[in-house]
Amino acid sequence: MHISSLIVHARPGIEARFRAHLSALEGVELHAVADDGRMIITMESADDAAIRITYEAIERLDGVLSVAMVYHQVESDPDKEI
Repeated sequence: MHISSLIVHARPGIEARFRAHLSALEGVELHAVADDGRMIITMESADDAAIRITYEAIERLDGVLSVAMVYHQVESDPDKEI
């Protein structure tokens, strides 16, 4: 399991539209929104390729000014450990 957190800076006033776009992305959760358009988002996925694809999808959303990954962690699957 891959877990990442992002700080997204978007144009102020697009929160409702942005939430709608994020809800279509699997494993994405919006946690906080500031008045100036900054948002804290987490992503969860089974692999790093899906994290990259989701990151790039967020980056391409209309109104997004910047995206910065601030945290990434890989949790092992206890069923697959020896």
